[in-house]
Amino acid sequence: MSEHPINSLMDTTMRKIRELVNANTIVGDPITTPDGMTIIPISKVSYGFASGGSDLPTKKDNRECFGGGSGAGVTITPIGFLSIADGKVKMIPIEKFDSPVDRAVSMIPEVADKITGFIKKRKNDETDLESDLEDFEL
Repeated sequence: MSEHPINSLMDTTMRKIRELVNANTIVGDPITTPDGMTIIPISKVSYGFASGGSDLPTKKDNRECFGGGSGAGVTITPIGFLSIADGKVKMIPIEKFDSPVDRAVSMIPEVADKITGFIKKRKNDETDLESDLEDFEL
């Protein structure tokens, strides 16, 4: 039994979508400014896909004919930039965020910086405390 034509139709459509949308579409190429700041464009990609078909019997020689189609749509929306300067990462949105999820995602770099800073401060505080205790004799 041969492969059904709808499989080939779907494979071709999905292959074309993969060619259009890859990681470079979502996270763009970094741009470095003369002052050392790195800017990375970030986009949101949405896509839809539909495929369908039908086997139709013929009157003439009693075989089945296939009729089908597929389609896809892709939307690429720039949402902002990641800026990296002096070891700090910040999300710079293009527009105001529509949903709480978008706001939360935009805050991830800042939260990561704050956590890293807190951990470094704690390590420095512990090191300072240890050296103070070493200097202290009973």
